[in-house]
Amino acid sequence: MTALSLPYFYGCEAEQFAFYRIPKLLMTDDRFRGISTDAKLLYGLMLDRMSLSLKNGWQDEQGRVYIYYPADEIMSTLSCQSEKASKLLAELDSKKGIGLIDRVRQGQGKPTIIYVKNFACNSFFE
Repeated sequence: MTALSLPYFYGCEAEQFAFYRIPKLLMTDDRFRGISTDAKLLYGLMLDRMSLSLKNGWQDEQGRVYIYYPADEIMSTLSCQSEKASKLLAELDSKKGIGLIDRVRQGQGKPTIIYVKNFACNSFFE
């Protein structure tokens, strides 16, 4: 790999970028030690999509906000293949993984609904 010749940040230039937020607990809490760094990054990307979903009115009848994040978009964002995207989703899923998300298939060509769970609430730690 060839090193890039890039300029330094000066003054307020350091604040010019938007950032994805990954909750610190995902890195520090022992319950999340078994999750890959890539899965933690994907969870942070999903959290980022939550505000857009709320603006779009994507809530179910119980008021739970959900997102759409098709595998092809995950693959594009994380520069990975289908198998890796599926593995990361499974790591986060309630059925096969840690339970940070629930996926609900709608069928008939409709995208899968993803509920991103709030692991920071008190009931999770009890």
